[in-house]
Amino acid sequence: MEPLIRVQELYKSYRRDSLEIPVLRNINLEILPSEFIAFMGPSGSGKTTLLNLIAGIDKPTQGRILIGGVDVGELNETELAVWRSRNVGFIFQFYNLIPVLTALENVELPLLYSRGVTGRQRRQRAVEMLDKVGLADRMDHHPGQLSGGQQQRVAIARALIHNPAVVLADEPTASLDTERAFQVVETFAKLVHENNRAGIMVTHDLRMCQYVDRILQMQDGKLVQVVETKKEIMELARGTMKH
Repeated sequence: MEPLIRVQELYKSYRRDSLEIPVLRNINLEILPSEFIAFMGPSGSGKTTLLNLIAGIDKPTQGRILIGGVDVGELNETELAVWRSRNVGFIFQFYNLIPVLTALENVELPLLYSRGVTGRQRRQRAVEMLDKVGLADRMDHHPGQLSGGQQQRVAIARALIHNPAVVLADEPTASLDTERAFQVVETFAKLVHENNRAGIMVTHDLRMCQYVDRILQMQDGKLVQVVETKKEIMELARGTMKH
């Protein structure tokens, strides 16, 4: 199977006055369709920066990011905006739901300006996505009437409604209690696997990693360790892995 995401010799640095501050150093990575991976590491290790580069929110200083054969770094701002709207779903830590809209209306949003999608089709797809995340009976509720876990599942449905190739989540469970966090990550993993997407989650919570296929540990802007056997992942998630 061909990788959906290829990251090749990636570097990212920021300039502050006359200083160049390196953030990512020589990242090489391939992610397959239907693969769900986690980026882990201490604050400042480059996890969110790498996620933003893959999403096309930021551009690399050096190296390439190819998604479905498209070199994201070669696109101009207009092309990037169109490409992101079609290929990337982003799940935010604090949901970013619009409080005056219902769950159904929030999920519909990414399709509002999609060509060739009628209002009826948009509504039907939103209903189907909310059913997939277990919220068929909450679609007419506003965000303030939903629990934190339910709001995050609405955010997952919204991120997936336009059938993106890549789904990204930056600390999606940081503001949830343990039970709701497990429900959200399990839902996310199931939809990635069943719909042949590439899913990436940034997390500090080892317990959530029992649902992923690989864990990529980052430190000082580098990939320093890959955990990819289910036994190792489960041991790490339970805190029983021997070093």
